[in-house]
Amino acid sequence: MSKIIVALDGFSSCGKSTTAKRVAATLHYAFIDTGAMYRAVALYFHRHAVEVSDAEAVEYALKHIEITFAFNVGRQASDTILNGENVEQEIRKMFISEIVSQVAAIPAVRHAMVAQQQKMGEKKGIVMDGRDIGTVVFPQAELKIFMTAQPNIRAQRRKLELLQKGEDLPLEEIVENLRMRDEIDSNRTEGPLKRADDAIDLDTSFRSMDEQVNFVLDHVRRVQREKK
Repeated sequence: MSKIIVALDGFSSCGKSTTAKRVAATLHYAFIDTGAMYRAVALYFHRHAVEVSDAEAVEYALKHIEITFAFNVGRQASDTILNGENVEQEIRKMFISEIVSQVAAIPAVRHAMVAQQQKMGEKKGIVMDGRDIGTVVFPQAELKIFMTAQPNIRAQRRKLELLQKGEDLPLEEIVENLRMRDEIDSNRTEGPLKRADDAIDLDTSFRSMDEQVNFVLDHVRRVQREKK
């Protein structure tokens, strides 16, 4: 079967990353977590007190940021590496969730990350999730899926994820964080969250993870058959 690019876009806490990881593992494709890349940039900005409004400081910082991924045998998943440091746990904390959309909205940041992402996809055989993969990063992707879920379900999933990491936050705070991120992601000038015209919709509100993964895999196999 010929290798393709699978682009998974959509709102946060819809199951994009988990679905993408499992699809990639099944297909023996590389998984690229673009959200983790922006979170790593946000962490660097936080640590180095880079103000998002300071264009010169942002440009300087981006020259000193290298993001890679390393496979973690124990987790059977990739960890995010920022300048040689494993930051996988740190970038998933709530304080990063509260600033990542503002960081990701900066044009210079998006240009730098998109360039890295496009280079990763040159040989195809990748699954990439994010907000603008099917519209900006890989508009030529053979398969584009746009994932959604009801807001209350997204918030409940996010709360459970945070609890598993030792963070117990009020559901109201999580709902507000998701609302804020949706607004910023959808209205930014560079690479806004947007459904590609040729994307296939996947509402995950009442689907199990197995059902989500199988939905994507079924469409991958269809595309591969059509490419023969």
